[in-house]
Amino acid sequence: MPIAKKIKHYMESASWIRGMFEEGIRLKQQYGEDNIFDLSLGNPVMEPPPAFYATLRQLLENPPPGMHRYMPNAGYAETRATVAAQLAKETGVAFTAEHMVMCVGAAAGINVVLKTLLDPGDEVIFFAPYFVEYHFYIDYHGGVAKVVPTAAPFDLDLEALEAALTPRSKVVLMNSPNNPTGVIYPAPTLKQLGELLQRKERQFNTQIYLLSDEPYKKLIYGGLTYPEVYPHHANAIAVTSHAKDLALPAERIGYIAISPECADLEDLISGMSFTTRTLGFVNAPALMQRALVHLQGVTIDMGQYERKRNFLCDNLTAMGYQLVKPQGAFYIFPKSPIDDDVAFVQALQTKHILTVPGRGFGTPGHFRIAYCVEDRTIERAMDGFGAVARAFGMA
Repeated sequence: MPIAKKIKHYMESASWIRGMFEEGIRLKQQYGEDNIFDLSLGNPVMEPPPAFYATLRQLLENPPPGMHRYMPNAGYAETRATVAAQLAKETGVAFTAEHMVMCVGAAAGINVVLKTLLDPGDEVIFFAPYFVEYHFYIDYHGGVAKVVPTAAPFDLDLEALEAALTPRSKVVLMNSPNNPTGVIYPAPTLKQLGELLQRKERQFNTQIYLLSDEPYKKLIYGGLTYPEVYPHHANAIAVTSHAKDLALPAERIGYIAISPECADLEDLISGMSFTTRTLGFVNAPALMQRALVHLQGVTIDMGQYERKRNFLCDNLTAMGYQLVKPQGAFYIFPKSPIDDDVAFVQALQTKHILTVPGRGFGTPGHFRIAYCVEDRTIERAMDGFGAVARAFGMA
């Protein structure tokens, strides 16, 4: 076998989203792109805001000296300071540049944090449903992945978490707004989570880090305010990216924010700077870091996603689909009317609708719809959703 057995196994176990993507290509070639309603990928259709292009033009026409030279691994001091000032404004926490590490998107940020924190055999606990690649990240860095369920309606199950925590537990990883449910974990739950982790830290005489994966934190609806993790646990670290709020998924730009209250703060920052380099990222993209200095507080129009969400939820509910209306992100995670979510996703596929089975997120019996697509794709998929609902006796 030309590649490692472990990588071969990973490729097969992560095949649901990739498989739907490849099936979508095949079907579009067969039936025409306009006749396939691909709701399988979280690939934003929206374009970056005008301020992004204006900033790029300014940088290209008036490049600062040394714009393309090496930089500190943690990122430009100016970028870190500007990002920290915006985060301090949003959270009320006294962030400075010394608490920030710029990263190559949120995925790279999580890998940098885990590489910095984990000794072989340390446990990372996260909640189902989850982003499937968490398993791979944890294993890459010698950790042990432990999955705990969520409580209805997809809120954190703190009793299950408490039962899973051991003296080897090093990180609790959470994602809010959640992919694939769109659920935002409320502040009272986060308060209880922080109290639980602090109690266990005292019991085990260890540090347990709360790692918050936040690429969707600006995509929230209904006038909600994002519940920050920092007030609830001293050992809190957040990772985010601008893939969604600035519609820049291919630019791979984000940051790691370490709570000023974190234990061994200087060691953490130094370790993350070191692992940024030695994992091969070296530094976050220079041009995007320069651009972010001028884009703090700028976002795409979130109202467009909220409108798409409302249209889908209203229509699917009327057809008989059972779902939790998402509070953020751009996914819906309805319940499959049959236990076999793969079979149900295949039934939707006969109507040229591509979704992803819930077992791809550790939660069989559901399926994920991504609504970060053109309006016409969503609207034209409704007849197919209705036909399948009737076929399964849902209507």
